[in-house]
Amino acid sequence: MDIGVISVRYARALLKCSIESKVEDQVYQEMQTLAESYIAVPELRRTIENPMVARDDKMSVLQSAVGKDVSDITKRLIDLVLKEGRENMMQFIANSYITLYRQQKNITRGKLTTAVAVTPATEQKMRRMVESRTNGTVEFKTEVDPDIMGGFILEYDTYRLDTSVKSQLNNILKQLAN
Repeated sequence: MDIGVISVRYARALLKCSIESKVEDQVYQEMQTLAESYIAVPELRRTIENPMVARDDKMSVLQSAVGKDVSDITKRLIDLVLKEGRENMMQFIANSYITLYRQQKNITRGKLTTAVAVTPATEQKMRRMVESRTNGTVEFKTEVDPDIMGGFILEYDTYRLDTSVKSQLNNILKQLAN
């Protein structure tokens, strides 16, 4: 079977169960933490996939990677995944759950890149603009990149608005070269 198909099946079941138990938001936070743990700690994957590591040890490592106060549903998922020998799919399951949760709750990810830090009021204004265009909620991330020199770059879904000084200068250079 395909890893993507299997991980989505586990994620769908987890989402359904967490919605029924009304803890889908907590499980969402846990899956985000788990996905971030896999990225931040490369040894996590090697430890979890190591056949020499006992199942109980894998269980406690995964629960630690999820964070404090792990929900019962997440504990049961980890136990099931380990029992079925699918621990190599935990990262994919976490990412699939995140995607399904965002679809269910109509959440869009957005990113605002500026040359200098923006005020919370400006960030909120950009967030409201994106929310009005997407008719949903936005998980907004701001980033400071001095290389763009000024202006901003706004990205969400497949939309990208680049008003940075750097890109405008590059466009002028291209026009002059032609």
